[in-house]
Amino acid sequence: MIKIPKKYSRKLKWGVAGCGRFAEQTFLPTIKLLRKSVVTSLYSSNLNRAKSLADKFGIEKHFNNYDEFLKSDINAVYISSANSNHYQQVIAAAKAGKHILCEKPLAMTSLEAEEMVKTCEQNNVQLAVNYVYRFHPLIIKSKEMIANQMLGKIVSMNLNFNIDAPPGSNFRFTKSQSGGGALRDLGTHMIDLMRYFGGEIVSITGVLDNIIYKSEVEDFSCAIVKFENGGYGFFNVSFNNKKSFNRIEILGHKGAISLDNLIGGRLLPAKLTILLDGEAKKAFRRRGNRQFNLLKSVQNSFLNNQPLLVTGYDGLINMKIMEELESKCL
Repeated sequence: MIKIPKKYSRKLKWGVAGCGRFAEQTFLPTIKLLRKSVVTSLYSSNLNRAKSLADKFGIEKHFNNYDEFLKSDINAVYISSANSNHYQQVIAAAKAGKHILCEKPLAMTSLEAEEMVKTCEQNNVQLAVNYVYRFHPLIIKSKEMIANQMLGKIVSMNLNFNIDAPPGSNFRFTKSQSGGGALRDLGTHMIDLMRYFGGEIVSITGVLDNIIYKSEVEDFSCAIVKFENGGYGFFNVSFNNKKSFNRIEILGHKGAISLDNLIGGRLLPAKLTILLDGEAKKAFRRRGNRQFNLLKSVQNSFLNNQPLLVTGYDGLINMKIMEELESKCL
């Protein structure tokens, strides 16, 4: 009988905390595609909801007690709960010795985020944040072009993420559970991508507003940021657009690129258009399962103790940038 080397036989045993729509429709179906990962436990404050998803996905255990959930046979936790639960659940998971993938935004405040990052370091566990857009192949290609100076010095970038999300029972519309609206839900992705492309941000100014939908949280936000290395970025995000052009444009001294059908899109292949000085216009289309790519990367980091490509520290920095904007919009 052929023996399988240990490094190839190990599996990452996941517990999922939070049984909302994203966990059901995206995370749980996607993680089934990974050979070295398996979900063995679910947690929800609603035991019936946990049981329903456990039955649907063939998951062995389900809990409505978080401490008991952490004691089950798991070595990694995906935290998909309301934003207001992230702090307590990450701290408890870290102290229980579990590696953690947390939904964005990392916390309700940067003070919470700092403690979460510190507690994970003290307990020798890794903390990743689910910033999936970094893991699309065309985003990675764009990053390579910028790093290789193909566009020259970056002058500006423009990112848009607009959807229609009328206020409802979802936790995102209750400020005590979400911390904010379009900025914290969608803007955090745009801030993360701007840092990924352009480096650290030294200042931000902009607006938060309710243009269409009136609720506890804003349905619109836009901002201008300044990069440490020079150049500027602009983003706008909203919950109030039934139809929108969600795209990325990056302008450099020697060229420009745009990305279409990527932000917010899943069904259509994304399109990268490249304009370089002295060259003909080029365009490429590519599909990419960004959630799968992120989970595969995180899985490898957790199993092999390799550095994460997106970390709790990224979540902390993004939190501080959002707080700076919010403080200017009071």
